[in-house]
This record gives sequence, structure tokens and C-alpha cells, in this order.
Amino acid sequence: MHILFLSDNFPPETNAPASRTYEHTRRWVSAGHEVTVITGAPNFPSGKIHPGYRNSLWSHEMIEGVAVLRVWTYITANEGFARRTLDYISFMLSATFASMFIKRPDVIIATSPQFFTPCAGWIVSLLRRRPFVFELRDLWPDSIVAVGAMRETRLISWLRRLEYFLYRRASLIISVTSSFKKIITENGIDPNKVSVITNGVDIDAFLPGQKPAELESRRGLKGKFVVAYVGTIGMAHGIGTLLDAARLLRPRTDIAFVIVGTGAQHQSMLLQAQKEALSNVDFVGSVSKAEVRDYWLLCDVAVVLLRDSPVFRHVIPSKMFEAMGTGRPIVLAVRGESADILSDADAGIAISPEDPQALAAAITRFADDQAVARAAGNRGRNFVCKNYDRDALAMRMLSEIEKLSKAGV
Repeated sequence: MHILFLSDNFPPETNAPASRTYEHTRRWVSAGHEVTVITGAPNFPSGKIHPGYRNSLWSHEMIEGVAVLRVWTYITANEGFARRTLDYISFMLSATFASMFIKRPDVIIATSPQFFTPCAGWIVSLLRRRPFVFELRDLWPDSIVAVGAMRETRLISWLRRLEYFLYRRASLIISVTSSFKKIITENGIDPNKVSVITNGVDIDAFLPGQKPAELESRRGLKGKFVVAYVGTIGMAHGIGTLLDAARLLRPRTDIAFVIVGTGAQHQSMLLQAQKEALSNVDFVGSVSKAEVRDYWLLCDVAVVLLRDSPVFRHVIPSKMFEAMGTGRPIVLAVRGESADILSDADAGIAISPEDPQALAAAITRFADDQAVARAAGNRGRNFVCKNYDRDALAMRMLSEIEKLSKAGV
């Protein structure tokens, strides 16, 4: 089977869509299938192209057996609605055009969160007369409104109509959460064509272990109880709450905060920390996937945050699984399905979003009883090995795609 996968993020980018697409497609190649990924030049979230790449009209590379076709896009940082929309539309057009010049696929998969990429997937499915799979990673455009990037307008209403138009046209929808499936099926989408394949973790790559001594020394963290946030620093993530907690815990000289990643609010959060002289906060910036593993090992507790919006109760941040894979306990400031997972795993403490006092209290509880923290981390590791192993999840998704292809939908 030849699978065509459209995704505007792919390694060396390290965000959740890039990681999931890479982890799944390389496993499908190992299972004997041919996979082509159409993507752009790696630049997320800074808008700066990674070393060794150019924003050329067309370039090929092979990554672990996956044929990667990179196409030209309008490149901008992950901030500003208008420019990002231009980025999305340019990829939609380039990916659609490029899809006409590759070997005819058996199935076309396109991933959100924004759905101009699924638009391309649907168009290509019509042109190549092959089934279209919509991988549903986010309820866009609801999330745009939730973070305050846009208000409810006629444009948002039009985007919602486009969203459901694409759901109806898809032969199969792969939802990353059960909550997303519940919402769209309650709004008229056939539940029989929606399968839930959550995010997970490569349990052989994200392993428990000791703190990397060289990294610990380089960041000046020897003897510190390290609290880490690893991921995008965007409008949805509530990093201001983390800085507020760091301010409350400034008297605790044994506790240090490490923030790994970049995004739309990176610069403003960094300037805020500098203005308030929060010497207990270390902004690391963007790092490679290999370094991400080292930072999970460096920390004593992982913090997972989102803003307090009803939309985010249906989200499961993928960083949860990486933290649990490395045996690190979690302080989770997200309501809904992710809080249920943490409770089932008994792998940390769930608190209300955007509550710095509760965040500081949970961190203090783990810092004051590190045996409890280690036990929670161990339970998390055991839980993801049983329930969120990326190998098993990739094969489940492949099984759904094979059924669709064999049915000739």
C-alpha cells in the first residue's frame, strides 16, 4: 500500500504533529508499506528555516525509509493570525500541486490542527480518486477563539462550516481524543467513520534514567529540584501562570524552573522573567528531539499547562506521555480528558488551570517528599507502557487505513 501523508510539520521540527507523523510513518514503512510525506521546509515555530534546508520549490529526502517531499510555503513565525493563514494556504496550494506528480497513492491522509491541510487532502483525494483520511488533532477554529486570537465573527462561522464539510467528505476520521469524537458525532458526523487513536510515546526512546550530569552542570542546576516545562510557548499554554508560581517560590532556593521551547509568547515571557529578576527561571529555547529527552531526564517534576478554556478540556497534551515515559511525575493544570488519564495513571497531581498558588503548592509537595514524586513517576512509566506505546498505536492506525483501502471506499 502507498500512503500519501500531508503534514505541514515534520522532523527536524519537534512539535507534536511532526513527532506523531514521523513516529507513525516510519513504523508503517517498517511494516512493509510505501509512505510519501509532503511537507514544507522545517521552520516551526520561529519562522527561521533549520540549518541545511532551503525554502525551495521542490526537494526530496529519505528519512528512515519515508520519502519526504518538501514544497515551497510562505514562511512566518507561529504568531499573527493573518500571516499564519497565508502560511497554511500556501502549503495547501503547494501540497495539492505536488501531489499530482507522485506515484498514485492508495490512500491520502491529511492532519490538522488547522484544516487547510485537510482541504488539500480532500482535493487530492478527488483528483487521484482515492479515499481521504482526516487526522483530527484539534477543534480548529474553536481553539483560535479560545486563546483570544480572534473573536466570534462571520469568518469563524464560515471556518466552522468548512470544518464540518471536510469531516463529512472524509472516508475516515482519526481523532486523537475521545472528546473530539464525542463533539463531532453529536454535531451530526457518522460515529462509525471516527476512530480514536491517541498520542503516545516511543517507550524505547523515552526511558527513565539519571539526570544527565553534563547538562545539569551546564545549566547550573546541581543540587536543585528541577521543575520543567517542555513544549511550545504559545497563546494557549498559560506560561504566565508558571512564572507566577516561580515568583511565589522564589524564597525556595532549592527549586529551579526550566522552560524548554519557543513560540509566540516566548519573547514576552522571557522579558517578563527578566524584568522581575526571576533568577530561578531558565529559558532554554528550542532544542533537538534528542535534547528534549535529556531535559525530561534533567527534571524532577514535569509541568503541563493550558489556559482555562472549555475547548482545552478536550485536549490531551502529548508532552504528558513523554514525561511519563521517562518516569517523571506531572503537575497537570488542564481539565477534562487529560486529567482523567493522569488520575488513572496515578502519576501526579492535577490542579485547576491558571492557578499559580495551586501550582506552587503541588510543586512544593513533590519537592518536600521526593520519594512520593519518584513513586508517581514510576507509576506513570508503567501506565504508558501498557496503554500508550507508540508502536501499538501506530499499528492500530495502520489497521484502520488498511481496512479503508481494502474496502475501496
